Amino acid sequence: MAHPDRFLLTGVMGWPVMHSRSPLLHNYWFRRHDLAGTYVPLAIPPEGLAAALRALHPLGFAGCNLTIPHKQQAMTIVDEVDTVARSIGAISCVVVRPDGSLAGGNNDCYGFIHNLRQAQPGWRADAGPAVVLGAGGGSRAVCYGLLQEGAREIRLVNRTFARAQGIASDFGGPIKALPWAQRHDALDGAAMVVNATSQGMVGQPALDIRLDKLPKSALAADIIYIPLETPFLAAARKSGNRTVNGLGMLLHQGRPAWKAWFGIDVEVTPELRALMEKSIPAHEG
Repeated sequence: MAHPDRFLLTGVMGWPVMHSRSPLLHNYWFRRHDLAGTYVPLAIPPEGLAAALRALHPLGFAGCNLTIPHKQQAMTIVDEVDTVARSIGAISCVVVRPDGSLAGGNNDCYGFIHNLRQAQPGWRADAGPAVVLGAGGGSRAVCYGLLQEGAREIRLVNRTFARAQGIASDFGGPIKALPWAQRHDALDGAAMVVNATSQGMVGQPALDIRLDKLPKSALAADIIYIPLETPFLAAARKSGNRTVNGLGMLLHQGRPAWKAWFGIDVEVTPELRALMEKSIPAHEG
């Protein structure tokens, strides 16, 4: 449990970082648990990442989250990388140990799976084929989570086919890489489709995919949360599919971080979700 006579410090390192909703999320939990502490955005350029991470201990930080572009580089800086982060190939959370050493983990897959479970309690990874669009860090977390949950078939589609093949080779099992030209047909018979690309995010073009072959019973998920409903999710909803946006992924990945930093179990409440949704302006979502 957190020490009562110490001001608790955590934050998120990124470049840029001021757009992050993480401070709003974590500072809600500080208030909710009546703790003296804060979570701050830390704008750290890539060349300053090693020095910034090493400064966490002398400054009294319990740890930090990492966002773009630091998730891969941090793996070469921290003292220990856990199995999940090593498998995904990225670190999303750093814990400062009492001796000053840094432990790296990845909570993105936890966030993705628990978002699905909360939004769709009846969801099962083995219900049928899952289609994952994209082959970046978010896609690796999604695929890892689905595999851990027992997915029997994952159709991984990406513009650069070699990157999809790379994930299929790294993870093995039921992942089949498909070229981008097959994205529309890949939806045939799918139980779930996940957009793990940046397409549909504010300032980005919409995801270019036809949903005519996606069964009405399939779940459509997006890891994007700005806007709350991407054009992809809007089209899926209009087709009669259940949809899940990416906000809950952000919320739930914070829970194991708090357990690691402070030994506290935090909850994703309706009040928290409403607070976060309200923070996303109308023009963004």
